Amino acid sequence: MAKSYRSLAIPAGVEVKVQPGQVAVKGKLGALVVNVLPGLTVKVADGQVVVDCEPSVPRVHVGSLRAHIGNAFVGVTQGYQKVLELRGMGYKAQKTKEGVQVSCGFSHPVDFSAPAGVTMDVSQVPDPDDTKLQMFEIVVRGSDRHVVGQLAAVIHGTKPPDVYRGKGIRYKGQHVRKKQGKRAAGTQTA
Repeated sequence: MAKSYRSLAIPAGVEVKVQPGQVAVKGKLGALVVNVLPGLTVKVADGQVVVDCEPSVPRVHVGSLRAHIGNAFVGVTQGYQKVLELRGMGYKAQKTKEGVQVSCGFSHPVDFSAPAGVTMDVSQVPDPDDTKLQMFEIVVRGSDRHVVGQLAAVIHGTKPPDVYRGKGIRYKGQHVRKKQGKRAAGTQTA
């Protein structure tokens, strides 16, 4: 059976209210609203959420809406987090009132403010590549998966990892494939 045909079980402690054009999900970590496209219907019965559509609406929208509602369930019960690592000499981060301030090789620090419902924490940990060095970690947490991922992507995009040295801002666990420099590759004659 395709996932879009299956019903979603409502987790304990989560309230679901279906309103015209949206589904409101409320849990211990906050409340989220999922927009519903015209032609789709959402029904709540017996602790289950069922998504269906009119024959004129493509079935793929049913699966997408079901996934968004499932992400909202996870967000209001467990929450989402992304961990970013700042690697390299002089790459620093510090927590401010509004969010995080990052020094990453520019002539000025870069400020990132946390949107509503999102928290950012900064910690200093040992660098796994060189235990003598310290690196900074930024942890972005929130209940909305899209907002957490978007903020982490903006921070990551400020200074992506360098392909020659590996320094920059990367996601925790991200593998950075390093290229050889000109000297290491040697000179080739044609």
